[in-house]
This record gives sequence, structure tokens and C-alpha cells, in this order.
Amino acid sequence: MSAVSARDQATRNPQLPTSDKLHYEIPADQSPLALAKAWCQSFSLALQSVPLGGQLAQLILEDGFWRDLYALSWDFRSIHGISLVVSYLEAHLSVAGFRSVNLIENGLQAPAFSSPFPDLTFLQLCFDFETSIGKCLGICRLVNNEGHWKAYTVTTSLEEFHKFPERIGAMRNPTFYQGTWAEKRQAEVECPNNDPTVVIIGAGHTGLETAARLNNLGVPTLVIEKTARIGDVWRHRYKTLSLHDPVWYDQMPLMPFPAPWPKYAPATKLGDWFEAYAQTLEINVWTSSHISSAKWDSTTKKWNIVVQRGASTRSLIAKHIIVATGVSGGVPNIPNIPGRAEFGGLVLHSSQFTSAADYLGKRVLVIGACNSGQDIAHDFANYGADVTMFQRSSTFVMSVKVTDALVGDLYNENVPIDHADRLNFSFPFAVVRLLHQRLFPHFAATIDRDLLEDLNRVGFRTNCGPDNAGVLPLWYCRAGGYFIDTGAAQKIIDGQIKLKSGGAIERYTRTGVCFMDGTDVAADVVIYATGYADGGDARATVKDICDPEVLAKLKPVWGVDEEDELRSVWRDSGHEGLWFAMGNFPISRFYSRFLAMRIKAQEEGLTVNL
Repeated sequence: MSAVSARDQATRNPQLPTSDKLHYEIPADQSPLALAKAWCQSFSLALQSVPLGGQLAQLILEDGFWRDLYALSWDFRSIHGISLVVSYLEAHLSVAGFRSVNLIENGLQAPAFSSPFPDLTFLQLCFDFETSIGKCLGICRLVNNEGHWKAYTVTTSLEEFHKFPERIGAMRNPTFYQGTWAEKRQAEVECPNNDPTVVIIGAGHTGLETAARLNNLGVPTLVIEKTARIGDVWRHRYKTLSLHDPVWYDQMPLMPFPAPWPKYAPATKLGDWFEAYAQTLEINVWTSSHISSAKWDSTTKKWNIVVQRGASTRSLIAKHIIVATGVSGGVPNIPNIPGRAEFGGLVLHSSQFTSAADYLGKRVLVIGACNSGQDIAHDFANYGADVTMFQRSSTFVMSVKVTDALVGDLYNENVPIDHADRLNFSFPFAVVRLLHQRLFPHFAATIDRDLLEDLNRVGFRTNCGPDNAGVLPLWYCRAGGYFIDTGAAQKIIDGQIKLKSGGAIERYTRTGVCFMDGTDVAADVVIYATGYADGGDARATVKDICDPEVLAKLKPVWGVDEEDELRSVWRDSGHEGLWFAMGNFPISRFYSRFLAMRIKAQEEGLTVNL
């Protein structure tokens, strides 16, 4: 194999820079600060050198990554391989006005050694720098490559604008209001001039967080919510629903949960929090409202929007629409199974289910073995109901103990949430996949060993995720295919939740469902925990309100692109002025800031050159 093809092969197949590959040991007396100072000084000089590649190749691994989050261009990029990194920097450093690299020597961002595994040690360091438009942060993870410290990952991110700081903390609004706050807020919510800069569809956590970020940058924003109250998106789900991630992982920006908040928030409580969040952060929301049409004017570069607000109709003009209705687009997926008219029972989707108490004495078949299916079956089992779960194919299963082990070092009582997020998202997804390919088989063989063995023993088939990398590839690529166990697994093991595993449904019968293998399951109620239609593509949300010409320009939404960045989410959608915002709490908390800055930059004319 030639040298060039070997390099290409390395960039196509990244590997962790373990000690056996790089032939290094870390002497016990090494000072992280001294090493970081030396590397950072050389790094700063290398970025000023011409040509750029020669010195930089001595400081970044051939197999290294550079992740850029709006610091050098208005996109999210994960560049892999030194030659591509150099090309990217040559194209963007001078245009962005990159300058003033300074190592951060103290506090939580001070240089430190970090060892995810015994054979993998990083020297982690942070530096700040500036561009022509703002202040930025760099996070690096160096490894010792045969005695030379080189970066395996470099992540650069735009943190704030020079001229437009967020209106928080010392920069908060100093205005002394004349009149009453209630009257002021009522007038703002009504949007009397009909011209918010941004209209957001959906007042879930993503929509509210993005609106809060925009507010803090002085961008007039209105949120359109179809339900009667902010938070109903959680209140109207099944009554036993709670978040499966711990409180520290699911914080919302700018307004942390209070100290007594439970580790796993119940859905109804979370809905009430959304309402308080919107009121406290002065987010303008129209409830019981939906957009009936949104027409793009290519001349004015604005959206002409018609909103049905209760019994009235309002017309708005906005420069941006943000779709924040969730990864799925919100259209329930109920497969068209033959024989529905013959079946004498009820058929519903998990989104229509509220409580097992509504179906006491009924025989229940839950179709789907991931989070919603498990929670619903668990609810029925707690009532002693006759409940069967149909598992079509194997499922990735992890306990909440594994969740704690996975995120607990960063997300806890002691680490500020913004710092935790910056470190967490500074890993390119390709690197996260490599780390998780080692972590999740270990968790399966230790923390969850008994749980997984018992599930497989009773016929519930499990897997370790795509490429043995656990839950994250499933979430980023499918937004499903897994369940985080909070007690349902033991009900399956004990037989309180009966199991039908494998095969496919052939048809309904008068008394239940018949499968392709000839077996029958008697049921009075069939509940589909099968996700959402249109392949989970959020473009379905706008197909009924936008012209076909708009839809034709939209790129696929969700999943990852060739650089392992999320497709069309928090970034260019393919159509000017139309954005998609979605993700779990950490994703939305982190990326909402970047979308708000992107829109603010466009409104202030800062996006011309990058």
C-alpha cells in the first residue's frame, strides 16, 4: 500500500490513539501545565506559518480531528485527518480573523491528564482566542506520540459576539420600567406589530430553550404551541412517564432546576416547569395555536405566516421559522395491518395512551419493545393486567445504573452545566463511537450482566447497539431502537409482562392478533409503541404549511452526514430562513445557543464573509 493510500485508509477508519499504537508512557513527574504551555505556544506559531501544513503536522496526529462549531465558518464541521484539517484552516483562518491564542491555566479549564482507559491518556487543555466577530474557545486532547505531544482532537467554538453580548449576568437589562410588568408582558405576547423576527413552532424544551437564547440576544421571537397550556406536551402523555436521564443531564439553560428537584423528573412536573420557565424568562408563546400556512417571499426574504389562534386568525411576517416539534415530526406511526374491521377491540398509538387504569380487566398487546413500549407494559403489569409485549427484533437495553456510569463524571452536583456540555460536545461523534465501542461491552459484562442474561434467558433478545457502540448511534441515527430500564425488565423476567419475540403480524382476528408463524395473541386493546410516521423525518411537519418548492429544497433531517454531524439540525436546512431544532435535553441545551447566534449574526450582517 502506498503512503498516500495508507493515509486515506487512516482517515476512513479512525482509531483511538492507545499506548500500544503510539508507543508511549507518561512519566509520573510530567507537569500538565508545562506540557500544555509548550504545545500551545508552538500551536499558536504554527497557525501563523506559511505554508500552514508543515508545522501543524508536528502538532496534530495524522489521524486527528478538528471539530468547528461556528468559530471559523457558519457550519458544524468535524474534519478528520491532518491533510483535510490543513485545507480547512487554510480556507477559513484568515477569513475569520483568527487571532490571540491564549492557554487557560486556571480553574476547571486548566490543563489536566485524563485517562478514559488504562491504555489511553489525554492531556486535556483549553485555550481562548478571538475572531473578527467574537470570542471563542478551543478544547484539545493531546496524546504522547513517541515522545511528542500531538492533538488527537481540537474543537473550536464561537462563545460570544464582541458587539452583541448575551443579556445575562452583569449584562442583564438595567431598564427601570414605568407602569406594570404584567401589562408590559401582555403587550409583548400579543405581538401587536405582527412582525417577530423569528417564529418557533413548538413549545417543548427545544422551542423554549431556543426562544430563551434568542431573547437574550435581543431577537424578537414568538413561539406557536398547539396545546392549550405550555407543558401539555408532557402532561398529556402516559401518567407514569418520567425522564430516564438524571437531573444533572437534563437541565435547561439559564434557569436550573431547584435543589430539591428529583433525580428523575415526572412528566407532569416537567410540564409545569416548562410553564414556569416560559413565564420567568419572558418567552412569548401563543397556545391553542397552529400555523395554517407559511409562504416564502423570495423578494423580501421573509415568511408570510397565517396562524389560527383559537377562533381567530392572525397574519405574521417573520424572517425565520424554526421547527421545534421533535425528531419524529409528531405523526404517529400505526401500521396498516389487514383485518382491522374484524377486530372487536381498541387500537391506539402510544401517544394516545395515558394510564393502564383506563383499561382495567382488558387483555393488552403492546407492539414495540423500546422506551415507550416498556413504560406502557410496565404500567399494566403494576395493575396486574394481562399484558403481552411484541418484540419484533433485538433491542439495546441499558439500566439507569449504566446511565449514571456513562455521564456521572461530567454531569453531577459539582460540575457547572456549561462546562460539562463544552467538554462533552468537544468530542467528535466518530471519537465518541470509538470510546463507546469499548465502554458498552464492558457495561454489558459488568453492571448489566445479570439483567441482560436474565432477559435473554426468557426470550427477550438484546444487542449492544450498532457496532457495539451502545445507545448513542441509535439515538443519532434512528432516535429509537433502545430502552433504558427503570423496572420493566424485571417484570418481563418474572413473567408479569408476557413476551412474543420475533416474527411479524399477519392480521387482526376478531379476538386479537395472528402472527406469520401461526400463533395468536388474544387482546382487547392493541397499543402501538412504534414511533412516528414518515421515517421520523421532521420535514413532515412543514409539508402541509409550505409550498412544494420549499420542501423540494430541504435536505434530510436527523441522522448524521459524512462527517458524523447531525444533518440539517441547528444548521442550514437547504432553504433560507427555515431551521430545524431538535434533540434530547443536552443536545438542545447546547446547540440552541449556536442557532441563536447564527440568526443574530445574520440579522446584524456578520455572516457575509464566513
